[in-house]
Amino acid sequence: MRSEREDVIFQALLLIYIPVACFFTAVSCQSDSSSSVVVAGYNLSAPAGSRMVLQCVSGRMVWTRDGVRDRQRVVHWDMYRAYPDYAMERVVDMFSAGDQRIYNSYNLGRVGLSPKAFKDGNFSLVIKDVTMNDRGLYSCNLHHLYCHLYETLRIQLNVTKSRRKEQRYWDGQKAVYVVLLGSTVVLPCINRRAVWTDWSEEEEDQQVVHWDRQSPGVRHDRADRLVDLYASGEQRSYGPLFLQRKMNISNQAFAEGDFSLTIWDLQPSDQGRYSCHLHHHYCGLHERREFQVTVEPPLIQTTELAKALPSEDKDTAKVESPRVITVILPEQRHHFLMPLGYVLTTFLLLAFVILIIILITRRCRTKEFYPQASMRSSRSQSSSDEFEMDVTEVNACSREERRFDYKNNLLKEKVHVNTQPKVIDLDKEMQKFSK
Repeated sequence: MRSEREDVIFQALLLIYIPVACFFTAVSCQSDSSSSVVVAGYNLSAPAGSRMVLQCVSGRMVWTRDGVRDRQRVVHWDMYRAYPDYAMERVVDMFSAGDQRIYNSYNLGRVGLSPKAFKDGNFSLVIKDVTMNDRGLYSCNLHHLYCHLYETLRIQLNVTKSRRKEQRYWDGQKAVYVVLLGSTVVLPCINRRAVWTDWSEEEEDQQVVHWDRQSPGVRHDRADRLVDLYASGEQRSYGPLFLQRKMNISNQAFAEGDFSLTIWDLQPSDQGRYSCHLHHHYCGLHERREFQVTVEPPLIQTTELAKALPSEDKDTAKVESPRVITVILPEQRHHFLMPLGYVLTTFLLLAFVILIIILITRRCRTKEFYPQASMRSSRSQSSSDEFEMDVTEVNACSREERRFDYKNNLLKEKVHVNTQPKVIDLDKEMQKFSK
């Protein structure tokens, strides 16, 4: 009975253990794959037998021994005054050795930082006996020259005389502190990352670079390790000896920050995805650069045959080498359409020029026609004037004829009335007629 219970318990534990183990292995694989961030990816191809260089350069991985390590980290507080001169003023700074430097003598004894700031990560600024001159925009700046890290935190400080107006709030971009005049205020700036609070004595063990090769169809976690390189100078190569001789990294890699991998005598078996992993555990740097390498067929080098010297024998037959004409036919259709487009464009341009010439000639002809019409109009005006003059002359002549007829009629009437002939004074009669 007991043995059956133990078997049941063992099977239950086994069923629980299997999924838990699978879960943790999956998580570990994901953590390994995501431990470094891919910052660049390249596709490279080269013919077989050539040399290929996979460039992997990072200035943040340059390792130098500095005798004054403590001066590699610094914190400084600055204040921006909006009035009256809109100027930036340095308030205080401190190096990791613990030395503080206050720039304004007015702030001596009333402004300062904690001496243990680089141990507990508390870089807050303490201001005692706050005055109206302390109003402004403060910025806490952390610089790590060795790791190339720069962080900034901004706080707006306002001073009030009313205790009811004291408050602290976030305006969407920065924290705003409204404090009472004459009180003590602490502007917070806390960063407890190990890069700011600790300095490893064994720094060379904190930096490592390694190259992996992932064959086609192989997962990332199954990639083959090619080489490991430590800041201390130790280098470990993996795989067969001939493979180690084909691939190498410069001995001055950490001094120059150049961790490029050189592959000699490239072969089709060298195809795959290569990864350059850069790890700086102290600075928190974890980067990966990937290279997809493709090997092409080797280049065929053609050599010209030496021409034979002409022989002195006249009977020897001269054999001429056949002339070969190479015709390259494009594979795509648009190559045939391009000449046709050029022809159509030329034809349209020619038609446009002809049309312009025709319009210009027609315009010149119309200009020649309009002056003749003006001459005709002038002639017509002169003829009309002459016609008017002739009409006036005709009217005058008709009047004279009418006067003459009237005189004759008067003479006839007087002859019939008076049987005796009388002498008629024509001049008097004409005067009467005219009156």
